Amino acid sequence: MFTGIVEEMGRVLRLVPAEQGIRLDVEGPLVSAGLEVGDSIAVNGVCLTVVATTTTGFSADVVKETLDRTNLGHLQPESTVDLERPMPASGRFDGHIVQGHVDGVGRVLHLSPEGEGVRMTITMPDRLQRFAVEKGSVTVDGVSLTIAELVAGGFVVALIPHTLAVTVLGHRQPGDLVNLEVDVIAKYVERLLLERA
Repeated sequence: MFTGIVEEMGRVLRLVPAEQGIRLDVEGPLVSAGLEVGDSIAVNGVCLTVVATTTTGFSADVVKETLDRTNLGHLQPESTVDLERPMPASGRFDGHIVQGHVDGVGRVLHLSPEGEGVRMTITMPDRLQRFAVEKGSVTVDGVSLTIAELVAGGFVVALIPHTLAVTVLGHRQPGDLVNLEVDVIAKYVERLLLERA
């Protein structure tokens, strides 16, 4: 389990084609400390399994299914990515419950300056919009955020200067694709209500 609190912006070193997808080599000295083969790590909000480590980075295999359903298929060498290790059982819970299971891909529609921050409007697939509520949680490229406003076909988040500085959201421009994970609690509540109905 993750919390959506990005620990480090990493850098894509290589994308090596493989039979079932790609091998992704990422530089991230902070998250690589103590990382072992078999550990999980979130890359732009996508939970991946570490298959190799170095002192400054790691490698993960990304299958075609993941490439098709996330923005990882659009990465290039030198792309920046949000990185987060799973939360330890004794860890502090700062964000919200994030599984690293991307529900869909949205697109940045508009950026509007707001003081020193930015309001970012993002599209959301129709099938996910019922899980979006004003002041509710959403994960965008691995970042735990609060929905500031619902708009037709999507939502708005208010990004503070710190978030813009330490996550890939500070580099996103209109037209860019972002990974979305809705609040898992909302999905469980819906399933339970459907079962009772």
